[in-house]
Amino acid sequence: MALTRDAVFWQSFTQLATKAQDAAKLVAQMFDDLSKAHELAEQVKKLETEGDTITHEVVKTLHQTWITPLDREEIHGLVSSLDDVLDSIDGAAARVMLYEITQTNDDAKALAKVLVESTTDLVKVVEGLQNIKDAEGMLALCRAIGKHEDAADAVFRRAIARLFKEEPNAIEVMKWRDVYERLETATDRAEDAANVIEGIVLEHA
Repeated sequence: MALTRDAVFWQSFTQLATKAQDAAKLVAQMFDDLSKAHELAEQVKKLETEGDTITHEVVKTLHQTWITPLDREEIHGLVSSLDDVLDSIDGAAARVMLYEITQTNDDAKALAKVLVESTTDLVKVVEGLQNIKDAEGMLALCRAIGKHEDAADAVFRRAIARLFKEEPNAIEVMKWRDVYERLETATDRAEDAANVIEGIVLEHA
């Protein structure tokens, strides 16, 4: 049983955050050009599957390691929340395929844009965890991720209102509402990860 495997944990956190960012960018591309939806959704699924593997390996390593770089609860909470971001993004991409959506709209594009911004900041703050030199800067990034979530909430509410007002087809309303919810949930999960990181920074800086 290893005494410490710090590099495994730091590397895994960064890999998960980066995969979430990559998946968010693919979803943004999807809503820019739905003719490529199938190909892009498969790429998102691949990233999500790779994320699951990383998460399982982290949990396994956690049980095999005496000394960890962070508290065990912190490691488990962070890796789980990062995996949840990927799961939610994959859920949004999968719904586009499941519902055979072929027409994009500005609200979906706006939600995807916010998600890219959120995951981009998430990568930055995760990368700073290994050596917390700028605690204030990291806390500012955590707050920024919270603001992205607020922005996604606002876009989501506007999108739902427009959907019920302008879309006469009830089936289409149900499809798009589900897609919007998945996109907004992904920003929620990013905020959850940021909250875990904020606690880590305050505890260890």
